[in-house]
Amino acid sequence: MADRASELGEFGFAGDDRVVPFQVEGLDVRGRAVQLGPLVNTILARHEYPAPVARLLAEAMVLTVLIGTSLKFQGKFTVQTKSNGPVDLLVVDFSTPEDVRAYARFDEDALAAAVADGRTSPEALLGEGILAFTIDQGNFMQPYQGIVPLDGTSLEEIAGVYFRQSEQIPTRVRLGVAEFFDRDEEGHPRRGWRAGGLMAQFLPEAPERMRQPDLHGGDGDDGEYVFSEDDAWSEAQVLVDTVDADELTDPQIGIERLLFRLFHERGVRVYQPQPVFDRCSCSREKVKGVLKSFSDEEIEQSQEDGAITVTCEFCSTTYRYEAAEVREG
Repeated sequence: MADRASELGEFGFAGDDRVVPFQVEGLDVRGRAVQLGPLVNTILARHEYPAPVARLLAEAMVLTVLIGTSLKFQGKFTVQTKSNGPVDLLVVDFSTPEDVRAYARFDEDALAAAVADGRTSPEALLGEGILAFTIDQGNFMQPYQGIVPLDGTSLEEIAGVYFRQSEQIPTRVRLGVAEFFDRDEEGHPRRGWRAGGLMAQFLPEAPERMRQPDLHGGDGDDGEYVFSEDDAWSEAQVLVDTVDADELTDPQIGIERLLFRLFHERGVRVYQPQPVFDRCSCSREKVKGVLKSFSDEEIEQSQEDGAITVTCEFCSTTYRYEAAEVREG
């Protein structure tokens, strides 16, 4: 019993950086929920992102983890944005079954202007563009990519549109990020981050019960469009929408307690949690393989004092190669 308790975390809860699958049979709902602590804090601290950028990337990490841990194949799932806002690029990779890495790119001047104007919501920071969900199962499988426009809506709403378009599954997502301040072992003040999320999906046995209103708000006719949503899914959405960021990120609540608060009247069941880790897929050999594809002219332009230095944008690891080493292979 002691080993089991240790595996699940204190008091039998999953704890941080463990995704908890759940099912609410009374509402025909299945889902996943997570609180990210050390994982998200380490990744954000590594790059010392400004707070608005950190919050945005943390949301993307939670969303990627919730979806990535539900996949049943060996490969990589990537969430990536390309847009015209101050934060013009977000990339989060999830390598099954448990490895996460993430990176954000932003324009310092544009970000400063946005902050000065109070435009720090995720929608304002991203601007207009696209959000791509890419599934790559390896060399012998064609990658699949679903693209959703970034049009001023939140990542929560965009995730719902993605599942509606690609999987035809009614989906509700809640995301939360919290910044905290404490002191390190030497008493010095430090900033840290936590993040959490919940994804609920309506999966009744009768597929026709999953019918949803048209994405464009109508059926193509000029007349009034009438739509009646399934009562069970309507109730589930109302319950999920009551969750706020504090509950998703508070370590004193825990995912299991939160799920009980939401769904206990309908009978919620939780399953074995799945851990996730901050692990980058870069390596010295992989980077060298990329450099070997360079022409002699590109190698010459890339070197300094006879060596080429490459720093991974995700984990900040620096690799140094002699020019001759790259040329010779």
